[in-house]
Amino acid sequence: MHARDRHNGGPFADETPVSLTTRLTYVLPHRVLSALARRLAYSGHPRISRWLIDTVTRRFGVDLGEAAEPDPRAYATFNAFFTRGLREGARTPDPDPQALLMPADGRISQCGPIGHPFQEPGRIFQAKGQSFTAAELLADEDAARPYANGVFATIYLSPRDYHRVHMPWSGRLLETVHVPGRLFSVGPAAVRTVPRLFARNERLVCHFDTDFGPMAVVMVGALLVSGVETVWGGVEIPRYGDAVTAKDYRGADIALERFAEMARFNYGSTVIVLLPEGVASLASGLSAEAPVRLGERLATLR
Repeated sequence: MHARDRHNGGPFADETPVSLTTRLTYVLPHRVLSALARRLAYSGHPRISRWLIDTVTRRFGVDLGEAAEPDPRAYATFNAFFTRGLREGARTPDPDPQALLMPADGRISQCGPIGHPFQEPGRIFQAKGQSFTAAELLADEDAARPYANGVFATIYLSPRDYHRVHMPWSGRLLETVHVPGRLFSVGPAAVRTVPRLFARNERLVCHFDTDFGPMAVVMVGALLVSGVETVWGGVEIPRYGDAVTAKDYRGADIALERFAEMARFNYGSTVIVLLPEGVASLASGLSAEAPVRLGERLATLR
């Protein structure tokens, strides 16, 4: 077992104005709220599930025309609706065989070279005045070393988005690491003001071995996110606890192809992809707040 870094840092590291909602998230009982949200999401009571589905569909403009099941009344629970599949052909992978793929629908929170603009290997840009290290994100200094001068992309999924996460590139699963933590909102306001947000929230780190070397895909939880599921292990979060928990899959021969589904969120959150130095160049035109869709080009192998 590697040494795990779980330092949490302090609030409001710079002078960016902080919203009342963001301040409240420091004192809200995150796990209690998440557990209550989970009960609602999995409730089979028709009036509850229909109210939740109708509310989210109307408020966030969900396009059910892309869903494999477009009838909102066909979903037995809100969670079934929220983790709905897409109809065949709704998303297609970039045809260039050298293209690494966008793992989810959403918006780019940030992306770029790891270490820039800090001139510090391993440091990842979160927002103006905010950053964290790859070691903090992965909770493992040894696992973070290959990414010290690599590239990253942080993708934010809103409640309207498709909530299944797919493989950017073909890989063999090596290990998952469940890192317990807080459940701050991952919306733009919180990202701008909560120091080291993605390295403080509860998350599932997925380590893959690929033909170009290691690749990390990190599923970051958020306020009211009641779970993360993987195609190989089922429900991974919540399993609340205070210890970092690693699972070794090196002998399980779990291989996933490029564009294959790997995991899903219950409620919206964030996916972070880390690639090693010298492996790939991020696609041109990617920038903060740019809308992205599953299967589009994330990067190109060099």
